[in-house]
Amino acid sequence: MTETTTAPTDGAAFALAWGEWHDEHERRRADPHGFLAVTTIEFLDAEPRRVEGVPGLWSTSEAGPVVELDADDEPLELDGVTLSGRHEFGPIAERDGLLLRSGDTVVELAKRGGHDIVRPRHPGTPLLRDYTGTPTYVPNPRWVAHGRFVPFDEPRPVTVGSAAPGLEHVYDAPGVVEFELRGEPLRLTVFGGHGGGYLALFTDETSGVTTYAANRSLSIASPDADGGVVLDFNRAVNLPCAYTDHATCPLPPAENRLPVAIEAGEKTPVERLRAAS
Repeated sequence: MTETTTAPTDGAAFALAWGEWHDEHERRRADPHGFLAVTTIEFLDAEPRRVEGVPGLWSTSEAGPVVELDADDEPLELDGVTLSGRHEFGPIAERDGLLLRSGDTVVELAKRGGHDIVRPRHPGTPLLRDYTGTPTYVPNPRWVAHGRFVPFDEPRPVTVGSAAPGLEHVYDAPGVVEFELRGEPLRLTVFGGHGGGYLALFTDETSGVTTYAANRSLSIASPDADGGVVLDFNRAVNLPCAYTDHATCPLPPAENRLPVAIEAGEKTPVERLRAAS
């Protein structure tokens, strides 16, 4: 393992690159049909039911989710095709899903923690309408660490909790990342990242104080030929559960509760602070 980088860094260039990255991250977060636009979440079972803001009666079984539409329902489209009557979607894989459309509403049909869910997203939701951005620490190169990816002999299934009560997630962990931060030897169990590399879910001594209590996430690029990786905690971000109760975000593995205060990255959203006051 190597110490947090102390090589000279152009502070202005570092801050500029971070600002461009975070502006793009915020732009995606505030998408009209992103998670800030979620209006509710419904966990389906065998009993057909209405979901607020969504046409039809919804249910599920081992054969997958089903919607039953009648002539009085608003149109519901999948891939540009208007559905009618009874439509069987078939089994949905874990962490996979479909997007349907009904007027201005995008309807997410997905599987999370073994449960089929319906989660409508509407651009008029107050959370999205009133969103003004996420507070952050000032970016600082001192929070960039160099470490090493240590693979397991084979990926290990890791069960973690969820922001949704009673729900669990299982992820395959390919290994751990070992690094030092402020002279402290640390390690994180990592999962596969979106589009390659790794994803680390973690808490630290700022969690519940200045940062969101349940979790933050950090994307880590694939290692170099020697297994070296870079961890830029200035780019630690909140998951959807930091903003909305209609989320099923995974919690960090127990071993990813870091015994240091990482004063970098995104802080607790203003929306959560308001809700707690």
